[in-house]
Amino acid sequence: MSGSTTEVRALDVLRRRLPALPLGALVAVAGALDCVRRRELAAGDRLLVATKNSIYSLMARTDGLFDVSGGMFARCGDGERTLAVNGCTAGGHALFAEVVAAPGLFLELGDGTRTTRIRTVRRIPAASHSG
Repeated sequence: MSGSTTEVRALDVLRRRLPALPLGALVAVAGALDCVRRRELAAGDRLLVATKNSIYSLMARTDGLFDVSGGMFARCGDGERTLAVNGCTAGGHALFAEVVAAPGLFLELGDGTRTTRIRTVRRIPAASHSG
């Protein structure tokens, strides 16, 4: 992070639920997020996303979708589902579409599921868990 005033202020909003920011400020902070971005994932990479209430497992696929399990899917008995990851929000409607998961944000899935606030994200590269 370059530490500009706009980026620092935007990060404060994301962490403390301060009043909304202009779109330009959100764009500035998007590049400074400590997160996992779509372009950083290869097919077979797994993300373990711990939220306030649950733990989700997301396995990246070659078609850009994810095999998602855990969390509310486990509680509802749905098992694994293949879904898009729309991105992450800071709790409002502004979506960081390139962000798959980031601590402090909320994960939004293609079926409309929104998680509670993400606490931790762990990336497990495909090579480390393939047979």
